[in-house]
Amino acid sequence: MLSRLQELRKEEETLLRVKAALHDQLNRLKVEELALQSMIKESEGNMSVSSTAAMEEEDQNMDNEAAINQTKLQLQICISEEEEEEEEEEEESDS
Repeated sequence: MLSRLQELRKEEETLLRVKAALHDQLNRLKVEELALQSMIKESEGNMSVSSTAAMEEEDQNMDNEAAINQTKLQLQICISEEEEEEEEEEEESDS
């Protein structure tokens, strides 16, 4: 019962770290979105609307891919840490 409670606490900590990482990523994406919108507004005077839309879509796809890769990396780190903790617990309980 006690070990199950400890396991649940560790899962909670992991989930809280993932939540914080996702929140940080969301904030970064919002900042990037605002920067892109600003760039688009600046370039509208110099470019046609169709070319601006194409650039926006391309930039957005690149940013989304980078964000996805960053989130995957953060999740892999959290999962790796959790697996290491579980292995250490198993080794301690086997001893």
